[in-house]
Amino acid sequence: MKGVEVSVERVSRSYGDFKALDDVSVKINKGEFFSLLGPSGCGKTTLLRIIAGFDYPDSGSVAFDNKDILPLPPDKRQSNTVFQTYALFPHLTVYENIAFPLRLRRVDKQTIETKVMEYVRLVQLEDHVNKKPSMLSGGQKQRVAIARALINEPRVLLLDEPLSALDAKLRQNLLVELDQIHDKVGITFIYVTHDQSEALSVSDRIAVMNRGKVLQIGTPYEIYEAPATRFVAQFIGESNSFPCTVVSCEPYEGEYLIRVDVPALQGEISVTDYEPQAIGAALDFTVRPEKVRISANPPRSTVKELNTFKGVVDEPVYSGFQSKFYVKLERVPSTQVKVFKQHTVFLEDGPDIEWKDSVYVSWTAADGYLVKDTDR
Repeated sequence: MKGVEVSVERVSRSYGDFKALDDVSVKINKGEFFSLLGPSGCGKTTLLRIIAGFDYPDSGSVAFDNKDILPLPPDKRQSNTVFQTYALFPHLTVYENIAFPLRLRRVDKQTIETKVMEYVRLVQLEDHVNKKPSMLSGGQKQRVAIARALINEPRVLLLDEPLSALDAKLRQNLLVELDQIHDKVGITFIYVTHDQSEALSVSDRIAVMNRGKVLQIGTPYEIYEAPATRFVAQFIGESNSFPCTVVSCEPYEGEYLIRVDVPALQGEISVTDYEPQAIGAALDFTVRPEKVRISANPPRSTVKELNTFKGVVDEPVYSGFQSKFYVKLERVPSTQVKVFKQHTVFLEDGPDIEWKDSVYVSWTAADGYLVKDTDR
């Protein structure tokens, strides 16, 4: 691996009364594509700037391969940054923009020629080397910025929301290319984004942040399927979440079968968990909309631990590849359950469930999960 291990230990940073980072610790593996994910103002860009050397913490440490880098200026840290705004020189061509870092180091002309064309090919801009930035699309400009950041062969590439200025389709295409570039160069990537789909698509691991704290670190699968807090569950994808209280907890097939009382559902439901939960514990019950089944008739299932509710379709939303249903429960009309139904067959006459239809919504105990509500 050409990258470095990045260790952030108990870093805090305040600006007046505002605490941008609050005792943050993160360890990023060598050669990893690691994302810092969270809403605006959560502290992710501040953390990136501290790693880059553009800002300094009030307390804590940052190390590359166990070497303290805080005393080093940005140009001595073996890291480079790709910004949201490209930061290209408008009067220079693609070739000259990419070559600029090498010219600063007074690298010989032949080496510059060889390396620039190597990175031009890496970002697939062979047909644009003599163009100036004004002649390029947004995606092409960002590729130039990435090539320029990589040509000095840093051991860490820091990317501060590099795709946010692009339209959705171009952003997705460039994201795939960025992942391929990471695979080819093999260095450590630290990627800042507020877009959960971006982070889930390319990351080896993700740190979810909010209010200056890291709430959970894990693989995309772990973050999505087993969120640690209510905020993580709601920020990553969509979910149905309800406050609940633990009523019972019993061993069940290597896990625990837990009964919880959910006031919003006016009753008890079953959920499984890998850890036992204390009777009376106040938690949140969450189930993803795509895990909820919807049908016109009562569900027929051999699964004993099936949670079933009757309701009425309050709002159907057809999205082509799927339909979203917002179902008001018969037992408690003030409660709405979101359901996503994938369209796996040809719908000649349109969706079979429509507005105001009476339906049943159901999910198994294994489909739901319990999380802590840190905002409670």
